[in-house]
Amino acid sequence: MTRIAYLDCFAGISGDMLLGAIIDAGLPLERLDEELAKLRLTGFRLSAAKTQRASLVATQVIVDIADEGGHRTPGEFLRIVAESDLAAADKEKASAILRRLAAAEAKVHGADVESLTLHELGSLDTIVDIVGAVCGLRLLGVEELYSSPLPLGSGSVQTEHGLLPLPAPATLALLSSVHAPVSDATWQGETVTPTGAAIVAELAVFQRPAMTVDSTGYGAGGRDPHDHPNVLRLWLGERLPAEHDVMLLIETNIDDMSPELLAYAQERLFAAGGADVWFTPIQMKKNRPAVMLSLLCRQDQEEALTGILLRETTTLGVRVQEVRRHEALREVFAFESTLGKAAVKVKRLPGARTQVYPEYEDCRRLAQERGLPLAEVYRIVEAEAVTQIEERGVG
Repeated sequence: MTRIAYLDCFAGISGDMLLGAIIDAGLPLERLDEELAKLRLTGFRLSAAKTQRASLVATQVIVDIADEGGHRTPGEFLRIVAESDLAAADKEKASAILRRLAAAEAKVHGADVESLTLHELGSLDTIVDIVGAVCGLRLLGVEELYSSPLPLGSGSVQTEHGLLPLPAPATLALLSSVHAPVSDATWQGETVTPTGAAIVAELAVFQRPAMTVDSTGYGAGGRDPHDHPNVLRLWLGERLPAEHDVMLLIETNIDDMSPELLAYAQERLFAAGGADVWFTPIQMKKNRPAVMLSLLCRQDQEEALTGILLRETTTLGVRVQEVRRHEALREVFAFESTLGKAAVKVKRLPGARTQVYPEYEDCRRLAQERGLPLAEVYRIVEAEAVTQIEERGVG
């Protein structure tokens, strides 16, 4: 099963709150220190301690900076990551977060990313928070990250740019770039920092999945308001197969495109991750023959796939509706048949015999290599796959 984490951001999120939640969930501080040492930076020290936030006990992580040495640019941070000894996957994720953060800052301040100087965000604790979050989640075994809606807070904050409204402009730019959902909580003060927003915008999916909850971690924020516990909750567990998936059905009617162009649009939609794409013959105004293009996709793919539809077809608009899709448990079983290497899809239903469906491309290849009818290859591959699955107890 897939190891996942859910960020319960009822009071908000910041980089240090996430680090605190990761430590509180069971990651030893020493292991995180070992990863951060791969940045080959000096001048900072990480510490963690239990603290109280309203009625809850949480872990607070503090990044002590010995000598700041001035504000850094996004290019300097990216170079530090690139020249570090971090794992390649960690470098890629940390760099993506940094680039996302820099783009948001440049946008709200009307500056070029190359010439941008990060003021409050130019401190070493920014890169420590980001790299620490990436490495910490990996060390906890997290393969997928999810997040709740975010409370954006209210009021104002004093910065080197002067007094700015909350949520901070960079935070709002980061969250709007991924259409992040917001909660109706009305906490005073800064609840979501730009660093926290950049991490969750880059790494998380905004939904609450079906999951087990094996452990939790509470990360404390720096403030201790009287009306609520200022903590971030991290849930760790395994993703459960949902009884049904909520999908989007996107449709449009087209009467003025050639079959070649429609086929290309279908290829593009499949390549971009569409779950299914099909055409239905219909009649439009004045009995003109036409097709209805239907697309099934996940909710988080709506913007990208509707963009492809609008670019690659002549349609002026699309219809979108939520649908439920029930799926059987399935997997691909590859094995060595008497005809050669082959694979089958394995379908399982509770209380039913395991069913297998040979992969067309494999059977087509074997039929050509062996000079056999395709139907005969299908029969042999299916029978041998069932035998091997039953012998190995895979089903």
